[in-house]
Amino acid sequence: MLSWMAWTWPTALLFVGIFSSIGVLIAVELKFPGGHPRRGVLGLTTTRGDRLFITLLGAAYIFLAWLGLMGNPLWWPLLLSVGWGAFCFWKV
Repeated sequence: MLSWMAWTWPTALLFVGIFSSIGVLIAVELKFPGGHPRRGVLGLTTTRGDRLFITLLGAAYIFLAWLGLMGNPLWWPLLLSVGWGAFCFWKV
């Protein structure tokens, strides 16, 4: 059925993680409506969804830069991406 795409465990975990984070944001929005907009260090007024998008985009760039410059293993860019995500939700 899904033979058109090479589904591997890392690919499946990536999609599960993205959809889980969207699900968490939906649950938080239902509990605390309004998106909690704020102005961060980048000078942008962002909501939770904006910060999630910035986090995912930054994580993709971190992984691509790491693969281009260093190669394997990918545990270090994972830690950098988690740190970037924490920074985005805390300060951006």
